[in-house]
Amino acid sequence: MSTTPELLDKLLRVPAPSGYEAPAAAVWRDEASFASLSTDGIGSSVARIGEASPLLAVVGHIDEIGLVVRHIDEKGFLWFAPIGGWDPQILVGQRVEIQGKSGPVLGVVGRKPLHLLDAEARKKVVELKGLHIDVGAADREEAAELVRVGDPVVIASEPQRLAGSRTISRSMDNRLGAYVALEALRRCHERDSLSGSFAAIAAVQEEIGLFGARTSAFAVEPDLAVVIDVTHATDAPGIDEKELGTHTLGSGPVIFRGSTLSPKVFELLVETAEEAGVEHTLGASGNSTGTDADAVQFARSGIPTGLVEIPLRYMHSPVEMVDLDDVEATVELIAAFAARIDDSIDLGR
Repeated sequence: MSTTPELLDKLLRVPAPSGYEAPAAAVWRDEASFASLSTDGIGSSVARIGEASPLLAVVGHIDEIGLVVRHIDEKGFLWFAPIGGWDPQILVGQRVEIQGKSGPVLGVVGRKPLHLLDAEARKKVVELKGLHIDVGAADREEAAELVRVGDPVVIASEPQRLAGSRTISRSMDNRLGAYVALEALRRCHERDSLSGSFAAIAAVQEEIGLFGARTSAFAVEPDLAVVIDVTHATDAPGIDEKELGTHTLGSGPVIFRGSTLSPKVFELLVETAEEAGVEHTLGASGNSTGTDADAVQFARSGIPTGLVEIPLRYMHSPVEMVDLDDVEATVELIAAFAARIDDSIDLGR
């Protein structure tokens, strides 16, 4: 892919950690104006086309990891808690953007300088409790004019193109999934290719408990579902393919199978990929997938669920890297999959 799709670029730039997804959800819903739109009580968005059976739901979570201001001390420094899973080493020295009541506030993550650490302290792994955010305020009163306890924080890192079709940004996990769900829906709408119906879901609060997928799957009541997320690209140093399989950047979407996933949805996804000429790899999960698929598959009386993931380097960092060709291949796979679903499909297990 020669350029970053405009919608994906917009989604990557807006700050929206778990529980504070409104900015990203607004972008997503604005781009889904061609469909029937709805939201639920915790902020997940649903864009639907068609009314016939069966109903396919494609779920991508729209939240990202972040931080939340927990305390402002007398010197004006901010102390924070994590939203989602962080490697504290990544945060040291990062520029951040706090979503203040009156607009964005820039700051930096600081810690005690290396020069002032004793020999033993230098050997220790950085902990979140040893980090603070500095917005340049002289004292608590000045800082409190800019930010409040409970304000969300993201790393200030915008999308950048690297060599070829490789792109880096924060929030790839999982604006990619929300983008794929909506873009596949758009293509089915433009191609008028559906026999059944299709609901694209931008789920919230995945990073803190898969909560949006639970409420959305319950409310939408799909006949089957496919969850779109990211997985670790295995062509980066230190990754063991014996543990994760072989999923390199540029090798297309990863179609998963496993104990919590529908065997029939898996086979249909593979058949679709082969017929459409979409390069792909296979992945396997054991007890659970660690994605929204774990929540969707047991909603109501059970929903046959598949899982497709996009290879990604440096997950949960400001430089999550993806190959845009893999993103495009995933969109085409899901659009083709949706087009082949009709009322003759047998999803029994």
